[in-house]
Amino acid sequence: MLLKSTIFRIIDAQKANLSIQETGLKREALSSLPDLSSHVLIVSGIRRCGKSTLLFQLLKDKYQDALYLNFEDPRLYEFEPNDFLRLDEVIKDSETKVLLFDEIQIIPEWEKYVRQKLDEGYKLVVTGSNASLLSRELGTKLTGRHITKELFPFSYHEFKLFNKLKSNEDSILKYLDTGGFPEYVKHEKDEILQHLFEDILIRDIAIRYGIRDVKNLQRLALYLVSNVGKLITGNRLKSMFDIASTSTIMEYLSHLEYAYLIQLVPKFSYSIRKQLVNPRKVYAIDTGMVSVNSGSFTDDKGHKFENLIYLHLRRHYKEIYYFSEKGECDFIVFSKGAIVQAVQVCYHLDQDNLDRELNGMIEAMEFFKLKRGTIVTLNQNDRLERKGLAVDVISCNEWMKL
Repeated sequence: MLLKSTIFRIIDAQKANLSIQETGLKREALSSLPDLSSHVLIVSGIRRCGKSTLLFQLLKDKYQDALYLNFEDPRLYEFEPNDFLRLDEVIKDSETKVLLFDEIQIIPEWEKYVRQKLDEGYKLVVTGSNASLLSRELGTKLTGRHITKELFPFSYHEFKLFNKLKSNEDSILKYLDTGGFPEYVKHEKDEILQHLFEDILIRDIAIRYGIRDVKNLQRLALYLVSNVGKLITGNRLKSMFDIASTSTIMEYLSHLEYAYLIQLVPKFSYSIRKQLVNPRKVYAIDTGMVSVNSGSFTDDKGHKFENLIYLHLRRHYKEIYYFSEKGECDFIVFSKGAIVQAVQVCYHLDQDNLDRELNGMIEAMEFFKLKRGTIVTLNQNDRLERKGLAVDVISCNEWMKL
């Protein structure tokens, strides 16, 4: 339990701290955030990707009189559901109608309080670093009354702006190794991403879900970020680690995905059951996270490059599959139930891999009745035709401008 005066002092101290901080690079996501009226705006994303900075930018650019409260402040560790009553009094005294709540999801019954403030006519922006908690709790308490936006680490475009780089092969390779976590981009100290990796595993997963076997959780996570772009199954992972059951492996995978550390891409099938049982491809939320934490002794630029292309697609689309029959196409992208594009990724296209890459693309194009497909490379541009179908070979720089 906290006193009203204590809550007030914490809010005042946080506001004073914000006033002396720089708001940083204006995020691309800021331009697409809706104006708030009858809906709560939820900004979700991995820890340290810039959600708090986004709130600072909203505070300074749009809602100068808003009340801001970061619930991860150590001084709020004793905050309980009953303390929302005292927070109510502080909000009334402030005479604001806009509330910015950072990581409020760590407080039990937070969703009831958010619904209450929405019904009272307040505008609310809420951030969170766990997709499962946000979607499950808001789905029951705020049905139809919330809009969710995802925030990722810096995109390539943001990375270039931050570092004042030009669009060329060198900046792509730099981005491939560094990734987009703002603090790491700024300082490039490996300890930043090493500690973040551990923080997510311990604070966002092990403690939150009561996992005692932290060692195997760490080993599994390390294996996954060391094998991006590769196929995984629960049974195969179970055989590799000393974990009792496949169901436990699947729970761990779910926790890792909901914490945004990894992303799992299913094989395309019109059967939902087959999607669930077929192997899935694993990608990391950030290529810098792979560079720093990978246990691999070789720098697999090909798979890391594929991860980079996936992340660019994922920023714009949620429904992404891989296609595999006789050959394989890396990404089949859907929007609102309709196919948008087929994308093959090849770090460097040459005579040795041309048939494999092209055959997988053509097979997918025929299956989905597409007339055009795309092969994204590091620095090559070309146009290929086979069976009357056109495939554009395009450099990563040019493709990410589209």
